[in-house]
Amino acid sequence: MDGIEDLLLRLAAAGEAPIYAAMLVFARIGGAATLIPGFGNHMIPTRVRLVAALALTAIVWPAAWPAVNAAPGLQGADEMTFLRLLGAETTIGIIIGLGARMIIMALQLAGSIAAQSTSVAQIFGAGVTPDPMPAIGNVFVIAALALAFSQGLHVKIAVSLVRSYEVAPAGIWPDPGMLAEWGIDRAASAFELAFSLAAPFVAAAFAYNVALGAINRAMPQLMVAFVGAPAITAGALLLLVVSGPPMLKHWSGKLDIALSDPLGPAP
Repeated sequence: MDGIEDLLLRLAAAGEAPIYAAMLVFARIGGAATLIPGFGNHMIPTRVRLVAALALTAIVWPAAWPAVNAAPGLQGADEMTFLRLLGAETTIGIIIGLGARMIIMALQLAGSIAAQSTSVAQIFGAGVTPDPMPAIGNVFVIAALALAFSQGLHVKIAVSLVRSYEVAPAGIWPDPGMLAEWGIDRAASAFELAFSLAAPFVAAAFAYNVALGAINRAMPQLMVAFVGAPAITAGALLLLVVSGPPMLKHWSGKLDIALSDPLGPAP
């Protein structure tokens, strides 16, 4: 209890600056937490996400205190200045969360490409994202999130948020031109990653259709569609089992790169 009392006394002696700084840190973390993988999924209750954002604030605040305290206009700021600072921090947080969310969107797109290529796109299931997608996409996303959390995703997110103050100083609005280039680069990288992850399924589907066309040409009377449909479905499931682990390992490396430099070039 004495330690808590000493901490409260030191905070009271420091005035309003620590409280304002904590609010700015929470604004950046709250913006990121709405989109960042794992914490920003719609299946997680709002109260849980709020507690997670507060916990991350308690972790990031001491490390980011010098950078946040140097925010322009924070010392002796009036209401409008402080609201401007809050808006800038929330915007930066949303950008950080969007950069990490695009890595998840790449998995969703890869699942849709794989399902469409292997004729199982009509099989839908309850997912962790509000976007409807085939069951293969749900398997990709759930497995990727489980892998990320098992490898310390929460720690990587906290480190990423602390490092973000080196690239995006507290209270400074991002440059629109640089932000547009960053968004285009990240979106292009997400599409590239999605197609590379789904490439085994696309290649298998191409080989299947070529073989099916050759069989149909050799035996026109054979109903190749009835014979080939179970084969491509079974092949897709087998390919998912075989290619899933290396695919998720490659995706995890991309996520680590994206979190290590949240506002930098695309991984």
